[in-house]
Amino acid sequence: MEGRLPPMTSAPVSAAEPDRRAYAALRYPAARTYLLLAAMAMAADHVEHAISYWIIYEKFHSPSLAGFAVVSHWVPFLLGSVWAGALADRYDPRRIIQVGMLMFMAVSAGWGFLFATDSLQQWHAVILLIVHGCAGALWAPAGQVLIHNVVGTPQLLSGIRLMATSITLGVLIGPAIGGGLLLLLGPSVGIMVNVLIYLPMLLWLARNPALPDAKERPAANRVTSYRELFGALRQISAIPVVLAMTLLAGLSATLVGNGWHPHLPAFAADFGFGFDGYRYTLLLTANAIGAVTAGMILEYRSLLPPHPRTAFVLAILWCAAMGGFAVAPNYATGILLLVLAGFFELSFISMARTLAQLNAPVELRGRAIGLFNVGAMGCRTFSGVTIGFGGGIVGIHWSLGLSAAVLLTALFVLFAWTQRAAARAAVS
Repeated sequence: MEGRLPPMTSAPVSAAEPDRRAYAALRYPAARTYLLLAAMAMAADHVEHAISYWIIYEKFHSPSLAGFAVVSHWVPFLLGSVWAGALADRYDPRRIIQVGMLMFMAVSAGWGFLFATDSLQQWHAVILLIVHGCAGALWAPAGQVLIHNVVGTPQLLSGIRLMATSITLGVLIGPAIGGGLLLLLGPSVGIMVNVLIYLPMLLWLARNPALPDAKERPAANRVTSYRELFGALRQISAIPVVLAMTLLAGLSATLVGNGWHPHLPAFAADFGFGFDGYRYTLLLTANAIGAVTAGMILEYRSLLPPHPRTAFVLAILWCAAMGGFAVAPNYATGILLLVLAGFFELSFISMARTLAQLNAPVELRGRAIGLFNVGAMGCRTFSGVTIGFGGGIVGIHWSLGLSAAVLLTALFVLFAWTQRAAARAAVS
């Protein structure tokens, strides 16, 4: 298979000697700009969440609509990521990202119009939430293809890790910006201003012909049916590393994912302070703080070269940290464990994504990224079931703890299978 890398061995998988310099991807001016704009776009995404979710709550007081907001965000990743990856294989990823940015901007403008005219109805919210989720699913594979094109294979781990750090930074600062806009300008003007935060990415991609063009990659076949799509998926899944890393991400997202995040108010109450502003805010952001810290430290020292075994170890440590948070006896311990969980999560997800991309055929890279996104992001849809509904039966602490325990067992089983697959590949 053209472009395929060797199967898993005892040495890190790579198509070229990796660049071990600190912040290697930032040596490319285009990468520096793109990572900054990606952080801005993700911040705008969460500005919209902060404002729209508050207005939805204030106007409708509907738990069902709030639940739909979460489902509509992740289901497009579950159902559409591979299709979006196929588009990124065939067309210039810059244009696909621009379409995604235009969709985001249209949704924010739609919210702004409905807020200003006081005409928002539930069906309006449903449509806007769905379009917003589809925009994210369209952007994600093309965004990863573009960072690969910009930095190349030796700097790929650095590029993916810094991309994840940028996205997490956007997640961290977006709600704060959204709250400020809501307070200072009001919901309609605030969310209209948010449209402008997406604009730099749109314009930069249009005015930067120096970026690698999709035509420089081997042409990918057009996907016109589910049969052809499943054929491409079988081709990708036959590569042990890609399959193992996708399953690793999918199991983690399904059983734990971010399904615990909506239940942080319950943890805050159990820690004895309820909705105290400072402590509750720190509880909300501790995970993101750990993730940003991981990106900064790992890149500064150029640590943890990509290897399947290392990805599994980091995932197991993340699982242990989340299980520990479920039974944390006090607030300080809980904060520490969430920071560690964020550190390990960014580390293992960025490494797993790197391995999946490095081992995918070049002409199918977008599909491989899309398949990985189905696991890493789309399967988060189910973590609300495993933790949320489970919490309604046995309590949120037991629900999260049991989910982490089941995931830990599944990770050890998957790791054993991965090792056997590597041994068979080495013999053949």
